[in-house]
Amino acid sequence: MTVIEAKVHRSSARNARMAFILAAVIIGILTAVVAASYVHPIIALFIGVAVGVPCGALAWLLVRVWPVLRLLWWWTPEIVLTTLLLAGWVQLATHTPTLVTLAVVAVVLGVPAAVPVLRRQVVAWVWCLIVRHRLRVCFAQFIVANQSGSLPLILWAKPTPVGERVWVYLRPGLSLADLEGRLDKIAVTCHASSVLVERAADGNAAYLRFDIKRREVLTATVTSPLADAIPTDTPATDRPTPAVPTALDLPDVQAPTIALPVQQPKKPAATSANGSKPATTPSPEGDDISDWI
Repeated sequence: MTVIEAKVHRSSARNARMAFILAAVIIGILTAVVAASYVHPIIALFIGVAVGVPCGALAWLLVRVWPVLRLLWWWTPEIVLTTLLLAGWVQLATHTPTLVTLAVVAVVLGVPAAVPVLRRQVVAWVWCLIVRHRLRVCFAQFIVANQSGSLPLILWAKPTPVGERVWVYLRPGLSLADLEGRLDKIAVTCHASSVLVERAADGNAAYLRFDIKRREVLTATVTSPLADAIPTDTPATDRPTPAVPTALDLPDVQAPTIALPVQQPKKPAATSANGSKPATTPSPEGDDISDWI
């Protein structure tokens, strides 16, 4: 399994070199300028080098180990829980007999499994731990990241009545619009029914909130306590059902009678004995209208 990707490793090395140079030069120059007010300039220059180089080395170290620190941050809840469980087991096994140790372990493991409320709470928090890593898989596999390959910072998660809520801080190269087109794939990766994403703060577009939905509580059957409040000795009342009309009685509808105008048929044009049309009447100006055709 790849702990740190090669692209992230190369980018971290390049950024570490730049951090060393910038920190060493800037801090060295500032230290030399301040020291020149008290000692000889040549001695101030050596003092600046003596202060700037360690500061640059510290900046190089912080940038170089940042991918490892980010990986440790992703696994911080699991590391803390494992450490507490191992420390508790060691202390319990050291200071108690074997039978007492086994009895305590049985109670600690059996009570949450036997009590439904505790069992649901434990399962909900376990899903919170799982979904943080599933979101990291989404960002690493199919969500476009920046050129250096650094992933968003997944902060924390808590259970909700329908699933989990996770807060994420995006790195440069991603936005809310890029994630809204991939919500169906994120839901598949997180083993959920649907995923919603929105801003967690109005003044910061990089701070987002993911709502992972695994169940729909609005479709559950809710029993009403009003039925239990009705006295059992209340007599039943027969209420007649009013007649509902099923059809319209059209003769009773008073509609006005509208008379349509009768269209007269056109008379055929008169023809002469040989079947030709009669000569047209000349116009008042003396022109023969038949010459116009």
